[in-house]
Amino acid sequence: MLISEKIRAIAAEAEIALAPIFADIDNIALTNTEHVLDVFRENRVSESYFAASTGYGYGDVGRDAIDRICAGVFRAEAGFMRHDFVSGTHALTVGLFALLRPGDVMLSATGLPYDTMLDVVGIDENGEKKSDGTGSLTDFGVSYRQIAMTETGVDTTAVCEAVKGDPSVKIVYVQRSKGYLSRPTLTTSQIRNLANAVKRAAADAGRKAPFVVVDNCYGEFTELYEPCYCGDGVLGADMIIGSLIKNPGGGMADCGGYIAGSEKAVELAGFRLVCPGVGLEAGASLGQNRNILRGLFLAPHVVSQAMKTAHLAAYVFDSLGYKVYPSPTERRSDIIQTVECATGDGLIKFCRGIQGASPVDAHVTPMPWAMPGYADEVIMAAGAFVGGSSIELSCDGPMRPPFTAFLQGGMTYEAGKLGVLSAATEMTKS
Repeated sequence: MLISEKIRAIAAEAEIALAPIFADIDNIALTNTEHVLDVFRENRVSESYFAASTGYGYGDVGRDAIDRICAGVFRAEAGFMRHDFVSGTHALTVGLFALLRPGDVMLSATGLPYDTMLDVVGIDENGEKKSDGTGSLTDFGVSYRQIAMTETGVDTTAVCEAVKGDPSVKIVYVQRSKGYLSRPTLTTSQIRNLANAVKRAAADAGRKAPFVVVDNCYGEFTELYEPCYCGDGVLGADMIIGSLIKNPGGGMADCGGYIAGSEKAVELAGFRLVCPGVGLEAGASLGQNRNILRGLFLAPHVVSQAMKTAHLAAYVFDSLGYKVYPSPTERRSDIIQTVECATGDGLIKFCRGIQGASPVDAHVTPMPWAMPGYADEVIMAAGAFVGGSSIELSCDGPMRPPFTAFLQGGMTYEAGKLGVLSAATEMTKS
């Protein structure tokens, strides 16, 4: 690979500086792997669970075991993982429509949601209602409100006051990761503390607590617990939602998503995914059980590789004078690393460097395009074995100032490192 010696030298320096952080990441991966193995053993995972079912899928013991394993791994009352989900946005749509009814209020505690969620909710880029008959939440009579984040995280006081003041607030929505924004990713502890505060505020007001729903994408296995964990006297989130072509799929799942949380919330989500009265009792696995289980087993390790790749990228591009977030030594709760490329040409070069170091489609040249669900043209680099997988090394960014590249993934640190160095070399070419 045509990587400059200057860039290789920066990487060698980075690995020495980042060694203590890499060791901590390895320890988290070890602990999480042990937990996943415990859950697999408790559920007596065997080859019989890999058998494919068709039609209605009644009696699919592997599918049912995966649902129990999902709950166990995320330390939730209930959960399910299904290949039926097209994307994380689809899984979030199922979760929101499962819990919200006409007249309810969806309160976002993390400001404006990710771009692809705007049409789902039925709002524009300013958070204003946009009822256009597409079947969004606002089309069905759900109201939307949002509270801006502070520099340090969620404005818990404002969220709790909103919950106390309006009994129509049915969901407090939390987006764990930054999306296409330069704001802090929330830690599991921050989200759990928010959920606990919301439930206390509702109790103080003498009303039933709203559901706390978390877009958990990009955050799974970066810490020792997930936001729905209830322990140490803290009540967790009622529902966490994510994609299997991100962290928990471990690069093995061909498609799908998951929902986990309280028994009631998960039951309603199952009814929404399938139909009331049937729910999670049906659904053919079509041979996907093996890859879902294999990916979940590998996920803690694969996520650790992606996190190391992110730290390395931060160090390399910070050394080259680019604005990066998080900083090279900052501990993180998701796998996303941002690099401000300053110009559209710079962003394109970054993506081309990543694509050129990919195992699939390395010969392809990424170009900006009008991707469905996004307000601006988006450029993406993703030479992945699974289409659109963002646990495999990939990057993307909207073609708008400051032309930020959002880097994520890396199934092996070695391949992730080479991708980062390829992008840096491309960026430093005259």
